[in-house]
Amino acid sequence: LQRDAKGQYLFDLLCHHLNLLEKDYFGIRFVDPDKQRHWLEFTKSVVKQMRAQPPFTMCFRVKFYPTDPAALKEEITRYLVFLQIKRDLYHGRLLCKTSDAALLAAYILQAEIGDYDPGKHPEGYSSKFQFFPKHSEKLERKIAEIHKSELSGQAPATSELNFLRKAQTLETYGVDPHPCKDVSGNAAFLAFTPFGFVVLQGNKRVHFIKWNEVTKMKFEGKTFYLYVSQKEEKKIVLTYFAPTPEACKHLWKCGIENQAFYKLEKSSQVRTMSSSNLFFKGSRFRYSGRVAKEVMESSAKIKREPPEIHRAGLVPSRSCPSITHGPRLSSVPRTRRRAVHISIMEGLESLRDSAHSTPVRSASHGDAFAGPGRSGRAESSERVAVIADESYSPADSVLPTPVAEHSLELMLLSRQANGAPCSIEEEKESEAGTPAAEAEGELRALCPGAGGLGPAQAQQVNKFVLSVLRLLLVTVGLLFVLLLLLIVLTESDLDTAFFRDIRQTPEFEQFHYQYFCPLRRWFACKLRAMVNLLIDT
Repeated sequence: LQRDAKGQYLFDLLCHHLNLLEKDYFGIRFVDPDKQRHWLEFTKSVVKQMRAQPPFTMCFRVKFYPTDPAALKEEITRYLVFLQIKRDLYHGRLLCKTSDAALLAAYILQAEIGDYDPGKHPEGYSSKFQFFPKHSEKLERKIAEIHKSELSGQAPATSELNFLRKAQTLETYGVDPHPCKDVSGNAAFLAFTPFGFVVLQGNKRVHFIKWNEVTKMKFEGKTFYLYVSQKEEKKIVLTYFAPTPEACKHLWKCGIENQAFYKLEKSSQVRTMSSSNLFFKGSRFRYSGRVAKEVMESSAKIKREPPEIHRAGLVPSRSCPSITHGPRLSSVPRTRRRAVHISIMEGLESLRDSAHSTPVRSASHGDAFAGPGRSGRAESSERVAVIADESYSPADSVLPTPVAEHSLELMLLSRQANGAPCSIEEEKESEAGTPAAEAEGELRALCPGAGGLGPAQAQQVNKFVLSVLRLLLVTVGLLFVLLLLLIVLTESDLDTAFFRDIRQTPEFEQFHYQYFCPLRRWFACKLRAMVNLLIDT
């Protein structure tokens, strides 16, 4: 990439490689050195958005989940969304009952290995594949039963379509959780979905607010505010606290983009949003893409031969396969994970501890989003974990502790070589640590680095300088307005009641005769002297 290459160029390059036309639902995500995730902004230079040295590791992800994924025009788009939702299911984002979990896993099995064949699929074959962070024997038997008896004859595309239709009906469809705390200090997860803003605590959705009820979003430091206007002119403000200011800003930007994409009728209605009521303070951000309605209208006009899809099986410990241009692979059994993991992770400069929205460890989150989790980090994936029948709560959400960058790759390799299961936060950690073609459609862009101050220091200096410049600009503007008002009062013949009342006050008369008139004569004298000097020369 050239140093000044914009994010849009990189994204278009990737979509061309994938032969993808309905690309507005997708985005590129990366993790900075502080383990904070970001979406690549298409209007800005790629290099300037990165705070690390090249090569840069990025991931191709669904950014805006389709309101109705089954209504997508092209099969290639549905397949990519299918991969993302399958990944969400594996990493504990998509919560559902055990019966629904079994059906979704059976669809995945049918799409990947086809019809049940007694000669190829011995007893317990479903236990050799990892669909969720935790399995129970009862769940594995249910998956195999559905796959044998109900899905025979379904083509991969049909199974994927049925999977999307089922996933769409779940409450946590499209959830990209941001860990926060409410005003009482209770752990919560905030998320933006195609239908509105949701707050999750434990395994329950405690708030759901439609997009047309959200009137404003802003943040100050670590505090995020959501202004809601409901029926009967009832107005409420929801307040939550993010772990870091950067996490809060990321949350705010995600909210601005999601509301614009799902709520607006056309992209011309998009406005630049400010995080503060004062325009010289806070951050400003504007969504730069098309909105959902425009995307649907554009998709309806697509007329081409359906592109060929090279489906790939599961890369071990990853629920979401990538589009490859090689032969179709089946899901890799657990017994092969050690060798495959070591081979695919060799030489990868991974960011092991990249949390979704925060670099700090918060043990309380483990109890909040996904119920009881693993008893220890050293557990092997071979160990059977049982999930509850009433509500599928597959993973804990303990946020990782940052580690030194020189040890990141070694830690990830050793963890994955042991075949340990991933939790919801480990899915976030791995955003910047998957191989390009083999695993997740991940992208590496080689760009020239920049010297000088450290990234964090340079960002702080830039913010301070920008704040000072805004303050100076406001001060100069106010002085200019006052000067115009003074000239109108003293020099104009306007005789309105407002101006007349001001001119008749003793203070104004004193100012006019003792200060303004002498100052005006002095300026006139200096001006005449300069004009005479120019004439003489």
